[in-house]
Amino acid sequence: MSKAIRRLGDLRGPEVANKISSRSIFVQPLGALEQHGPHLPFNTDEVIATAVAEATVSAVGEQLDVWLLPTLSYTKSNEHAWASGTIWLSATTMLSVLDDIGRCISRTNAQKLVFLNGHGGNSALLNVVNRELRLSYGLQTFTAHPSMPPDQGGASAESELGMGIHGGTDETSVMLHLRPDLVDMTKAVRRVPEKIALNKHVRFGGSVSFGWLSNDFFVEGHIGDPTHATAELGAKMFNSAVKNFGEALEEISTFNFGK
Repeated sequence: MSKAIRRLGDLRGPEVANKISSRSIFVQPLGALEQHGPHLPFNTDEVIATAVAEATVSAVGEQLDVWLLPTLSYTKSNEHAWASGTIWLSATTMLSVLDDIGRCISRTNAQKLVFLNGHGGNSALLNVVNRELRLSYGLQTFTAHPSMPPDQGGASAESELGMGIHGGTDETSVMLHLRPDLVDMTKAVRRVPEKIALNKHVRFGGSVSFGWLSNDFFVEGHIGDPTHATAELGAKMFNSAVKNFGEALEEISTFNFGK
């Protein structure tokens, strides 16, 4: 039987002062509402980030004093702005929203805030936010991912040549595990930018980054090979994500800049 999930939203007013201590860790999942090609739903990032956060907090929340915040569903997704239905925040708005969240967390007894980022397009901003919240409110701030995006050093399936950054094998597999009712594999097609994969430097995960929109490569809007996705692979990846995030939270619980 799974443990209850410790959610800030379930507490009553006076309980915040009694249950949130200097040892407490808040987890803020970040999703997105953006196109994921013809085979996956708009809420893919939200579904995955929320599920990993809930399962991990359920597993280690009591031991490590972790509390779950509601998932932020709208984030910086303007690489998909061309697609009708994508709802995204500008960089300025998102920085302001995350600053507001940090300010509010700093008014509790907690000292640590972890962003579990389900959308790779948020990563650069989160690196900025981590430092800004540290400077402005004294919080210890961290960013983790359900899995490291391939364009940021993570791996992707062999058939994707390291290019499976959006709606590919891994992401589709996890959705087949979590929400198969939202996946249409009859519309899954391989879309890998093979010419870029041959580059040494200017490529996803290379030493030279570049600005891009998701339809710069293919009209379908996804980048990867979902045709090899399976629910079995998705289950393994999901369980690994929960395990890894739990281990990360354990390290975060004792982290204090080497002191």
